[in-house]
Amino acid sequence: MRRLLLTATAVAICTWVGAAATAQAADEQPLWAYGFTAPAPPNTPRATPNPAQPQDNVTEHALEGSPLKFTRARIANRFGPADWFPGDHPTMPLVVERGREGANIYACSLCHYPNGKGRPENAAVTGLTYDYIKLTLKDFKNGARKTSDPRKANTGLMEHFAKQMTDEEIEAAAKYFAAIPATPWIKVVEADTVPKTRPQGGMFLRLEGEQAGTEPIGARIIETPDKTHDTEFLRNPRSGFTAYVPTGSLKKGEALVRTGVTASGDKVTACTICHGSDLRGIGPVPTLAGRSPSYLARQLYDMQHGNRNGTWTVLMAPVVAGMKPDDLLNASAYLASLHP
Repeated sequence: MRRLLLTATAVAICTWVGAAATAQAADEQPLWAYGFTAPAPPNTPRATPNPAQPQDNVTEHALEGSPLKFTRARIANRFGPADWFPGDHPTMPLVVERGREGANIYACSLCHYPNGKGRPENAAVTGLTYDYIKLTLKDFKNGARKTSDPRKANTGLMEHFAKQMTDEEIEAAAKYFAAIPATPWIKVVEADTVPKTRPQGGMFLRLEGEQAGTEPIGARIIETPDKTHDTEFLRNPRSGFTAYVPTGSLKKGEALVRTGVTASGDKVTACTICHGSDLRGIGPVPTLAGRSPSYLARQLYDMQHGNRNGTWTVLMAPVVAGMKPDDLLNASAYLASLHP
C-alpha cells in the first residue's frame, strides 16, 4: 500500500508540473453542488446554523413499511431523531443515536440517517473504512475541512461536532458506520431537460402545482429526492434520490476517471490509480463509486481552491488543479452512476 501511494504521489506531482501551465482551474463554482442558484455576494459572512424551530409534538405520522409513528418534533429532534427502521442497521452508539446535547453535538443519525446513507447536502458514510472515517473527523477537528461557499452552514457544524467529540465518540461513530455496507441509493439519469426545482437546505426540491414543469439542464447536475415529502418532512432513510446529469457526461466522465483524459483533451491522473479499478477505494483511500455527485463535486472544488486540506489532499491537489468545470461535473456524474 505504501509503495502504491508513493507511486501515485509521484505520478500526481508529474501531472501537476505538466498541467499547471496549460490548464485553468475551475474558478466557476459549481453552485448546484452546494445547493444554490446564484453566487454568494462579496464578503458574505460564514453562515451559522438555524436555531431549532418549534415543531408539532402532538400529531403522529406514519411511514409505509414501518410499524412506528412519530411526531414532527421527534422526527426533527437534533438529539434523538426518529428511527423508522431499527432493523436496517446495527445498534447505534450514543453519539450516533443521540449525540451529546451538553456539547451541542447533534446525533449523527439526524443528517446522515441511522443507516448512514446521507443526503446531497451532507455525505453518505456507508462503504467507507474505519480509518477513513476517523481520519475525516480528525481533519474536521483540526480545521482542515472548510467549504468554498460561506453560506453552507453544515460544514461549520461538522467542524464544531468533531472538535467537541471525544476520541471514544469518534471511534464509536467510525466503527458503526464502517460496519454498514454501501448499497445503491442514487439513480443517475442523463437528460437534456430536468424537473423545475427550488433550492432548500442545501439540496433541490421539485416544484409542485402550477410551478411544476421542466427546464434545460444546462451545465448542472440536479440531484433531487424521489419523494419530497418522505425526504424533507418524514426523513425517510429508505427514500433515495435521482441525479439528472447532462447528456453525454457519463461517457466523458468515464474517460476522465479511467484514463485521465479531460473533456478538452488535457491529461490528469486517472482516479483508478489511487481509488482502485472498481473505484471502491484502497485502504485509507475512500470509495467513490455510487456516491452523491453533489458531494463529489464539492470535494473536488474545495480541494482545488485550498479549502479541503486533509491528510491525503497532497495527492489530490495536483490532479484537481488541471480540472475545469465540465471535468468536475463529468467525473462526478460518472462516479455517481457506478454500483457502490
